[in-house]
Amino acid sequence: MIEVILKQDVEHLGRRGDIVKVAPGYARNYLLPRRLALAVTEGNKRQIEHEKTLAAVRETEERTAAASLSSRLEGATIVIARKVGETETLYGSVTAVDIADALAAQGIEIDRRRIQLPEPIKHLGQHTVPARLHRDVTAHLTVHVVKADA
Repeated sequence: MIEVILKQDVEHLGRRGDIVKVAPGYARNYLLPRRLALAVTEGNKRQIEHEKTLAAVRETEERTAAASLSSRLEGATIVIARKVGETETLYGSVTAVDIADALAAQGIEIDRRRIQLPEPIKHLGQHTVPARLHRDVTAHLTVHVVKADA
């Protein structure tokens, strides 16, 4: 077993900056060529500690920004009008892109990939849609799908 310092989070192994023991072949053939880890040296330890402090500051800023955006989103109600058939079913559906566009019209910019819509909305009514703004921050939007005029 040899020790390496992880440069990135590696699933089932550890988080960025952790010193872990791995098999020599795993380190030599997978972690080191993909630049996921560094050999344990004093210089590398100092470099990783410096990067950790910078990442912690960046993480705090991102979490604060996500929390403020979350408070704006929790209070927002989105109304989306769609054409419906005789049986009150939608022609088409409401997707994450539609929700992101409706938010942009209200002055709230959010990436469509952050909206966690498991499947497109295909029915009229009120729907609660989660938006994952950060690893620790998830906001819940209220989306009203209504019948469009003509």
